[in-house]
Amino acid sequence: MLGVCLGAQLVARGHGATNILGRPVEFGWRQVQPSAAGCEDPLLAALSDGAPLFHWHNDTFTLPPGAAHLASSAMTPVQAFRIGRAVYGIQFHFEADRRLVAEWSADFADVIAEFDASWPIRMPQEAEREGPEAERVGLAIARAWVGLIG
Repeated sequence: MLGVCLGAQLVARGHGATNILGRPVEFGWRQVQPSAAGCEDPLLAALSDGAPLFHWHNDTFTLPPGAAHLASSAMTPVQAFRIGRAVYGIQFHFEADRRLVAEWSADFADVIAEFDASWPIRMPQEAEREGPEAERVGLAIARAWVGLIG
């Protein structure tokens, strides 16, 4: 099972974690750092020394009891976890390539403007600077997931 963003929050809650609601928005490409367990995890090892992955959330969760803590960011202590062999919760959007971020940015411009009015100006530069590495790592995570469940 793989839960991403809200899916991770639901998986975490279903396994006994506490949801943390209404925090400041973590948005844009932000560095995600693997934990020691994350460096050895078949899915999250693709993070290597850390990578800029896309975020868009203000709610998050605590680490579920018994879960392996796999990754964090400066703003969110639990960015990824694993329970058992193949139950994962990932807060960041490893699936979000530059094309998808551009679509979200256009489709939800009014929502984004409520918390980040500078995004339309910053987005192209951030996409150019962070996007290639985010896409490389995101694809590696996706391929690792397919390999894990295959």
